[in-house]
Amino acid sequence: MQGPVRDLYPVADLLVKNSESIEPNMQKLFFCLLLASNLVMAADSSGSQDLPALPRFPHAEIVAYSSSADAERIYPQSSIRRISNQLRVEQSIEVTGQLTALTYQLPSGRSSAEAFTAARKALLAEGAEPLFWCEGRDCGSSSQWANAIFDNSRLYGPDDQQAYLLVRLAAPQHNSLIALYGITRGNRRAYLHVEQLAASSSIAEVLPTPATLLRELQSSAVLRLPDLPEVPQARWVEVLARALKLDSTLPVVISGTSAAAWREALLAQGLKGNRLQLGDSDAAGLQLEIRR
Repeated sequence: MQGPVRDLYPVADLLVKNSESIEPNMQKLFFCLLLASNLVMAADSSGSQDLPALPRFPHAEIVAYSSSADAERIYPQSSIRRISNQLRVEQSIEVTGQLTALTYQLPSGRSSAEAFTAARKALLAEGAEPLFWCEGRDCGSSSQWANAIFDNSRLYGPDDQQAYLLVRLAAPQHNSLIALYGITRGNRRAYLHVEQLAASSSIAEVLPTPATLLRELQSSAVLRLPDLPEVPQARWVEVLARALKLDSTLPVVISGTSAAAWREALLAQGLKGNRLQLGDSDAAGLQLEIRR
């Protein structure tokens, strides 16, 4: 329930208890406000609710909602296209489990990029790990995202007005994924689609793409990986090294209790020592920060 709506109920109680002492015109005003609040509540799809892990964008309305105890999903970790009538996805995650999906329509004048960015920052602030992030034409065909991936035709729009993010939630929800897809359509109507899937089997082996790690580092100036082990793992060393090699001039500060060990492992992958500076040893897990 939205804050402004909830805040009207104490006013309504006061109005009922003191109706004889309140001017008729004021009574009409408060009842109109209460009626308007009920209309706002009714705007949400029947039976729908926000995800606990993700706050609602201000004044957004839920226009589609579904829940399934045993759903199958394919979440891309690459751009998608249809070639010779075949959907082409170079890398993806196939999962089965409890699925909750909802689509928000954003208020007039607000873009999907605003809501997408707010949702991304909220998730990462709670320790979610980005697995794939693309924007605009780098995501591929919006038509395929809308119809083939999310089966939701209202999500179709211009390719350059879309954004997609796939994250794994922090412990104790390590087997849960959240997918975000934002689109501003040609008529300027904007939507944010959100799905949470609690996988029925472990997804611990799923790694972020190197380009996603670099995008997050460049966007936020810091990349936090609190759940990485103290002893560097070969597969993680490889993906981090590939991410840093995508921008060969980017200097970083490596922090964490085992930052020195991770730095040595990255140097062994061919990264230059002057790019990798040791930082705070008290940071949880591993943290990379752009050196200013």
